[in-house]
Amino acid sequence: MAENCGGAAAFGGFCAPIAGHLFRLSPDADTSPRHGAPHPLRRDRRLVFPVAPAADGPGGQAAGYEVHVAARLKDGRAGIEAEGFTVHALDWSRGSLSLRDSLAAIRQLRRLFHAVQPAIVHNVSVKPAVLGSAASLGLPPVIVNSLTGVGSLFIGEAKVSGLARRAVRFALGHLLRREKSWTVVQNPEDGAFVRELGVAPDHVVLIRGSGVDTERLVPMPEPPPPVTCAYVGRMLTDKGVPVVIDAFSRLAKKGLTMRLLLAGDCDKENPGSLAPEQLREFASAFGIEWLGHVADVREVWRQANFAVLASRREGLPKSLLEAAACGRAMVATDAPGCREDRHRRVTALTVPVDDPAALADAMARMAEDPAMREKFGNAARALVETEFSADAIGRQTVALYDRVVGASG
Repeated sequence: MAENCGGAAAFGGFCAPIAGHLFRLSPDADTSPRHGAPHPLRRDRRLVFPVAPAADGPGGQAAGYEVHVAARLKDGRAGIEAEGFTVHALDWSRGSLSLRDSLAAIRQLRRLFHAVQPAIVHNVSVKPAVLGSAASLGLPPVIVNSLTGVGSLFIGEAKVSGLARRAVRFALGHLLRREKSWTVVQNPEDGAFVRELGVAPDHVVLIRGSGVDTERLVPMPEPPPPVTCAYVGRMLTDKGVPVVIDAFSRLAKKGLTMRLLLAGDCDKENPGSLAPEQLREFASAFGIEWLGHVADVREVWRQANFAVLASRREGLPKSLLEAAACGRAMVATDAPGCREDRHRRVTALTVPVDDPAALADAMARMAEDPAMREKFGNAARALVETEFSADAIGRQTVALYDRVVGASG
């Protein structure tokens, strides 16, 4: 199950890279589910990814798993099915915290689990972890919960009551502590958060990111002047979009010639989302280019010299990993998740959270130093190849699946 910004369309983020490791097809292969499995599939090799409404992707078939993807589908179903996965439509709202909607989602998932009889249910993000785990109570599946950051419920300006936060925290801790539940985190800080909920340390697994396709995303030459920086992601306050805009406006007032690209949609189901009219106003006032959703992120990095992310907290930001795979240097906040991208190598300039002045200074330094951009970009690409490729993350995830299925007997 996954929680991001768009159902089937976001399947390529967390789930697809892992799924690609589990189910590899030659370019001319029949893409029906019967191909790719190395042996007849049994129930103990059946995996369900409830995706609500967007995730980054499973991983399973070439390793002998039959993969089912459950998602709120607006479009993209054919693309998921073309990968060889069985798709189930869900009808639920990511943004709703109402008890009625939550119970309806749990009932829907429980019917799905009864029908599919999976060995593993892999939930992605906080709300799906709660609902998917609750739906599996009393049923055989092993539960894997990936917490890709702690979510807007626990940080920033989410418009939910303290009572709702405490209720979700209580439920999350209770469900994650179950004997047949394992929790995957993407950075050490989130690991500490999960252990504070009472989860046994040997049931907390660190897998850094969801993996990026290093064959599809390759280093590319810098674009012609002027220097361009880009943010890729949803237009959210917690992602630091207002801070990036503030920093850019400061540089514009100082006369620095630079472009800023914002690539991504607003998210009406997230209380911290900027409104389209706000973004159009910023674009008009400061010369910012808001691109909206860009289907192929390579088109962004062909136009940009470096990446910027001013997030308050992340699991491990996919946007920075994709930029790194394209050989782009980065400017990022020294926040949980963001700092993992510069792990053991120099790939980014980092600044404090919610500090537009410091961010502006770092953006100016990066814009004015092509040698730094080249050095950081080369190091970033090398880091992705060795630690964050889809293949590397897929192997770790499949190893976890095999381990938890074996442990459950």
